[in-house]
Amino acid sequence: MRGSIRAASLAGAVLLAGCGGNPDRASPVVTLPPAKPAAYAGPVLAPDGTCTGPAPTGATAIAPGIGECELVRLKGSAPTDVLVGESGRGQREVQVLYAEPGGKELYFFVNNRLDRIVK
Repeated sequence: MRGSIRAASLAGAVLLAGCGGNPDRASPVVTLPPAKPAAYAGPVLAPDGTCTGPAPTGATAIAPGIGECELVRLKGSAPTDVLVGESGRGQREVQVLYAEPGGKELYFFVNNRLDRIVK
């Protein structure tokens, strides 16, 4: 056991010596820039359900991948409620609720792209 501790100490000393620096001198600290959240394109929904810009007209059906404002354009009416937040990974997450006579529909968006629908 003592031989393995001595070998580990010797290996550590060799590694430090290989750094070419003075062990009493602190090495420089490298500061990394903060991680940037994933980008999203196009206008998005504000918490009051309005779009921050003109709604794109490319989508013809409600399907995964469409933008938040495209959903509102395709539905033809303002949502009942909009919940805007951010995930722990820095992604924009939005929940859009439509309470209609036939039932409730909840649309989940991640970075301005429809991810899933719960009816």
